[in-house]
Amino acid sequence: MKIGLVVKSEPLAQRKAEEITALLAQRQVAVVRHPVSRPDLQWHEKSDPGAPADLAFVLVLGGDGTFLSAGRWIGDQPIPILGVKFGEVGFLAAVAEGQMNAVVQDLLAHGFTTSSRMRLQVEVVREGRTVARETVLNDLVINKGALARLASIETFIDDHYLTTYRADGLIVATPTGSTAYSLAAGGPVLHPRVPGILLTPICPFTLTNRPLIVPDSVRIEIRLAKGASDIALTFDGQVGLAIDERDCIQVRQSPQPLQMIEIPGSQYFDVLKTKLRWSGGRV
Repeated sequence: MKIGLVVKSEPLAQRKAEEITALLAQRQVAVVRHPVSRPDLQWHEKSDPGAPADLAFVLVLGGDGTFLSAGRWIGDQPIPILGVKFGEVGFLAAVAEGQMNAVVQDLLAHGFTTSSRMRLQVEVVREGRTVARETVLNDLVINKGALARLASIETFIDDHYLTTYRADGLIVATPTGSTAYSLAAGGPVLHPRVPGILLTPICPFTLTNRPLIVPDSVRIEIRLAKGASDIALTFDGQVGLAIDERDCIQVRQSPQPLQMIEIPGSQYFDVLKTKLRWSGGRV
């Protein structure tokens, strides 16, 4: 058996990684270690082949950023993933650091179930040629630079014109990503099983441009108005590229969702109210 391991570059997480590697070796389980990729705004094709297809699951030691990096490593493969949180409570980690050894041993002994998390398939087409293609778990973000004027972002749903957002940017998020940047920008929280895609403008000039939830079956097309400059598109905060009026951004639901390992007794709403410090949530 092989298990993937993606670890945050933090002393405690690194020590725990060595500990779990030694524990797995005693059980004759091999570990495939993958370094956390640094965010890169110069998009390029992934140089590594991705996670080995025969991994039983991937264990992530770190926060949500580390988890998203691991998801990019897995790619479109149906390899289950489990996050272990360190420090701040993250929405994507299901297990606390102190529970890790016991949980991993239980998974190896008794197996596990998974739940599917919708992802988005994104293509950037420039003058008829695909210049970037990514699958995201949380969101894609169109954002203007610090010195740029308001961006004019033309948005279409299934080839039907929706609106032109005049704003600092636009977030297209999955239900999983609804608790990330979209939430900070005033978007609603969607439960992971709600089948929708969220459009959240960032600081819109027109205050009636509110967040919008559309069916997960639609195809979204986004273009920048003529004269746009200093605009960037980022995928899950991991990689990105500069875009302009020549680009057409096409977004739809990915046919390959991410498989997240479920821990018995773990409740989404408990994580939600703890993170947001609602009444009844421990900080």
